[in-house]
Amino acid sequence: MSVPTPHNTAKVGDIAKKVLMPGDPLRAKYIAENYLENPVCFNTVRNVLGYTGTYHGKEVSVMASGMGMPSIGIYSYELYHFYDVDQIIRIGSAGALQDDLNVMDVVIAMGACTDSNFGSQFELPGTFCPISDYKLLARAVEVAKEQGTPVRVGNVVSSDVFYSDRAARTEGWRKMGVLCAEMECAGLFMTAARAGKQALGILTISDHLYREEAISAEARQTSFHKMMEIALEI
Repeated sequence: MSVPTPHNTAKVGDIAKKVLMPGDPLRAKYIAENYLENPVCFNTVRNVLGYTGTYHGKEVSVMASGMGMPSIGIYSYELYHFYDVDQIIRIGSAGALQDDLNVMDVVIAMGACTDSNFGSQFELPGTFCPISDYKLLARAVEVAKEQGTPVRVGNVVSSDVFYSDRAARTEGWRKMGVLCAEMECAGLFMTAARAGKQALGILTISDHLYREEAISAEARQTSFHKMMEIALEI
């Protein structure tokens, strides 16, 4: 397939080697307008907004992924394979599973468990463990320390469902020490692995699955500064 693609109107050279990928298009717009110098919008197809600009003199792009592994699978595949992107850093929200995590805490995903069948496409003779790129992970931890931002590093779970008929569906993951639940990291990590590229997930806790704690949708778009700043500095 050549570019533009059915989902991205960018031309070759419009997208940086490093892409920050929030789920929400309005979070992509917020980052471009508040952090990037001279941002240029390269995509508006399906309102999945994408921008390229500079941050402290270095070129960086930000593009939304939409919700779920099928969606991030499409956009990350095209970025890696058709636009020669080397690094994608998911910056998204997550629901806390552990008692010692609170709303607005930052989690760096070392690995991503999943209940998805996304990996079946690779026809592997066993179970693949989706993990982040170690160099990106190590650098993210280093940047967080430099910025004075406490982070938790560990396993997350990427689920195919937000609403479920299964009662206590998160309890098993919680017992296994999984930090939080989200919907994209495993698909991104697998797509990156198959492409021979780099991926990382940096998440902000937006709600707690075992306590009545949550922030508004508007706050999710505009208030996850610590996560954004770690990703931009990597």
